[in-house]
Amino acid sequence: MAYQNRGYGNRDRPPREFHKTTCSDCGEECEVPFKPTEGRPVYCRDCFQKHAPPRERRPGPSRPR
Repeated sequence: MAYQNRGYGNRDRPPREFHKTTCSDCGEECEVPFKPTEGRPVYCRDCFQKHAPPRERRPGPSRPR
């Protein structure tokens, strides 16, 4: 039986290209998976967490007890 790529692991996708930049908040050098746009803030991983809006928990289906 031959296995086909069914989207598991994204083997057909080229590796992500990262761009070096400076965090707009803390000033540390970091890498981001997109080309930064001039005039828009870019945050490192830690600072992004501080600036991201809190995620709302969506109610799921009720489970029988």
